Amino acid sequence: MTGGRELSWDGCVNVRDLGGLGRVRPRAVVRMEAPTRLSEVGWAAAWAHGVRTVIDLRDPDEREPERAPRPPGIATVYVPQDPVGTPFYEQWKEIDSLASPLYYPAMLVEHPEPVVTAVRAIANAAPGCVVFHCAGGKDRTGLLALVVLTLAGAAPDEIIADYLLTYDRMKRRYDELGFRDQLAAVTELLTARDTTFEASLTSTIAALKMPDFLLDNGLSDTELAALYARLTL
Repeated sequence: MTGGRELSWDGCVNVRDLGGLGRVRPRAVVRMEAPTRLSEVGWAAAWAHGVRTVIDLRDPDEREPERAPRPPGIATVYVPQDPVGTPFYEQWKEIDSLASPLYYPAMLVEHPEPVVTAVRAIANAAPGCVVFHCAGGKDRTGLLALVVLTLAGAAPDEIIADYLLTYDRMKRRYDELGFRDQLAAVTELLTARDTTFEASLTSTIAALKMPDFLLDNGLSDTELAALYARLTL
């Protein structure tokens, strides 16, 4: 259930506030798909929600022209998450195209830097709500949400339920693009490896020791304090 977390921003279908999960306060962080289709009305709704920073997790070659200009008071921070050109990236492109929770544990161990850089961007953002997104708001966005929510004490079932919402929210978009049903496709991939969404995500969350993961990978004590102050009730 999403309660009052669902946001209606014209042009986007996968927008939700993470407030209410664990100790996250409302209007601190929002996850969404790329705001490419967000209209002027949609951007006005984001501004009214308090959004002052947008963190883009996509690679540079994924960025597309947007339907409407962003309000001038919203800062954009680019923090690409895919470690393109590494053996890790080539390996996981073959396994799941970095489009399932299977790659999460290996990413956090082998390439924690992009994730921690994104967390740092949240901590250091100007006052106001922070939005983060990738393309569909599912995988890279899902991993960052998992890290943030684990830090904020969200229960595994809350994190998993939030992750799975994207499959329903984005189904219409994927149908428009002629893509296979993504929930069915990823379920099949996980089943072939004798796991499930729940088991895969639960094991990732259990192995993620907080705040040690962030501090051990470069987040400072000052940044951690700023992150807690931004996120938590």
